[in-house]
Amino acid sequence: MMPFMQSPRKPGTRLKNGIAGIVRWLVPGLGVKRWFVVVLTGITLLGVGLAILLIDMYRTETSSDLVLTTLSYASLRFLPRFVRVIIFGGLGIGLILYGILQLNRSILRPFLRPGQPVVAQIADYRRLERGPRIVAIGGGHGLASLLRGLKEHTHNLTAVVTVADDGGSSGRLREALGILPPGDIRNSLAALSDDEAMLTQLFHYRFSGAPDLDGHSFGNLLITALADITGSFEQAVVESGRVLSVNGRVLPSTLHDVRLVADMEVPHSLHEVRVAGESAIPQMVGRIRRVWLEPGDCPAFPPVIQAVLEADLIVVGPGSLYTSILPSLLVRDIVAAMRASRATKILVCNIATQAGETEAYTCHDHVRALEEHVGEDLFDVVLCNSNYGGLPVSPDEWVKADEQALQDARVYCADLADVNLPRRHDAGKLGHTLMNLFYERTGPLSDRIA
Repeated sequence: MMPFMQSPRKPGTRLKNGIAGIVRWLVPGLGVKRWFVVVLTGITLLGVGLAILLIDMYRTETSSDLVLTTLSYASLRFLPRFVRVIIFGGLGIGLILYGILQLNRSILRPFLRPGQPVVAQIADYRRLERGPRIVAIGGGHGLASLLRGLKEHTHNLTAVVTVADDGGSSGRLREALGILPPGDIRNSLAALSDDEAMLTQLFHYRFSGAPDLDGHSFGNLLITALADITGSFEQAVVESGRVLSVNGRVLPSTLHDVRLVADMEVPHSLHEVRVAGESAIPQMVGRIRRVWLEPGDCPAFPPVIQAVLEADLIVVGPGSLYTSILPSLLVRDIVAAMRASRATKILVCNIATQAGETEAYTCHDHVRALEEHVGEDLFDVVLCNSNYGGLPVSPDEWVKADEQALQDARVYCADLADVNLPRRHDAGKLGHTLMNLFYERTGPLSDRIA
């Protein structure tokens, strides 16, 4: 059997396609034909203005050329030259500029936000497009808040999320269909979306009443369906980002089926208890001593390594210390890439402690727990909240910069708390503070490129 060969393109196909593409611009209803006419009229008038100058330069009083004589009167020769140039040239240039402006506005209208000038939106887009390359590592609501704050400063965002989640809707889908848990990925995609107000509600919507759908979120089901259609989980995440008009990327830390395991000190027991499962660890009464992944040698998703090595800024946290942040850092390739990267590395401490994981933890305790698992001197800056005045957080629940933390030159304190939700970071404050720290250490991006 002869191998399949693509039939050669017929001569003239490219020309026909080009003509067809031009003709499509003339289809009624696009709202662009009128501005084409305005631009062409302006070009015609500008051409007449240039013709006036040429006729005046080459026509003499003794010339009897009928064509030149006719053109002279048609070009309003009886008026002073500067008046004719202003009439034809000025009007032509004005119509060209006005037609181009309106043509661009008509073409861009479906993609622009109402109430903001076109120039301002284009300028903002270009500014964000040139922003620093940032990798954010974490999970849950903490990572979502971080992404909301950072997307106001750059479009070059990569969120790296854990795939160790085994509870709730994600856990049920993981057990039933064998896919990676989509929960944290769903949260990050919604946070990076341009239309977050509606899409957040849609992606977080949970079905109730139907036995098979009860408790499942729409976003998890969408990602699962796309994984089945595309044949791969990573491609499903990419397609979900396109559907949501996401500026940035969301990547799983690994494509392997991993499980989080912890050794814990529990009351009335002389020996440590081993607890398996990300959702089971916070439910166990006791103190977490250490956590690890099984299998422990799982490779990182290659695009994550590339993003970390190319990053200008790497931000770890906020999020659940043992069940959201550490599971990604326990992928050995990621930590190795972070150490090799020349990026500025910032750890963002949580604002409040978390029941079942970090009761009575200070800022120093968070840093110590991370370094016990991934090694010392991984971070250049440790960012801690300094606003402890919100309610209903009790004084014992704040993650404070204690004396040990303040002796660490890497620790930087700032007001990061959300006024309405004091336990969580304010996205705007967090993003602004992180960018200030980044530019203080590296200088503006334009200076570094120069």
